[in-house]
Amino acid sequence: MTSVPVAGSWGVLNVTPDSFSDGGKFFGTALAVERGLEMAEDGADVLDIGGESTRPGADPVSVADEIKRVVPVISEIRGRTRVLISVDTMKPEVAREALAAGADIVNDVNALREPGMLEAVAETSAGVIVMHMKGTPRTMQVQPTYVDVVREVREFFLERLDALAQAGIDPLRVALDPGFGFGKTLAHNVALLNALEDLRVEDRPFVLGVSRKSLLGALVGDLSLDRRAWPTVALSSWMRESGGEIVRVHDVKPNAQAMRMTEAIMGPARPA
Repeated sequence: MTSVPVAGSWGVLNVTPDSFSDGGKFFGTALAVERGLEMAEDGADVLDIGGESTRPGADPVSVADEIKRVVPVISEIRGRTRVLISVDTMKPEVAREALAAGADIVNDVNALREPGMLEAVAETSAGVIVMHMKGTPRTMQVQPTYVDVVREVREFFLERLDALAQAGIDPLRVALDPGFGFGKTLAHNVALLNALEDLRVEDRPFVLGVSRKSLLGALVGDLSLDRRAWPTVALSSWMRESGGEIVRVHDVKPNAQAMRMTEAIMGPARPA
């Protein structure tokens, strides 16, 4: 059984032409493998490899194209490092192929709600990331509304953990992601950041993805994408202090160092 690491940094590796931050930069097996190995050297505990953009308004990718993008990269990286590999996908067919190629974790922004996804994960020993998203990547930022965003995200986690358990997926394999920017306004994101421990369900760890997102630009008053690296580092440290165990980032080394520095002051991470 693969459990999600208790704490650490995940390196984001987008093998896509259209991701919001680095679309096209590592599009192709050779470029993606080189980048993945670089992030492993920089201290990534997990490499999170995705072949379909989930930015607001993104168009879906076919199963065949997504497999073609990610599986060769996973296979090549698995042969060259023992760092854990996560596949970022909503599709059961892609999850199966990626796990067969050497991936250890399925990171699903749709929380295993696609028909067949629960079964695809349950028949393996893979770790799982359950993320909250309101709507789909194409629609999620079209006036998202909540009565109480913290309560609703927590209730979603409870429902999904129950669904996973009924499918035979041990909760110890699962980590939770509030889905910053996935069907949330700036106010929703800030409310969730300030209520991490209120979101905690069954003592499962959090995987938090805020790297280079627009909420950072809004909070610091500078919307330039190329100026979000250091706000990401600052927020990584703050989230670790506030109860977040794992950060999912594009720039591994500075964020990993910020996490280690924070943990050196706080003491070791609590056991899973």
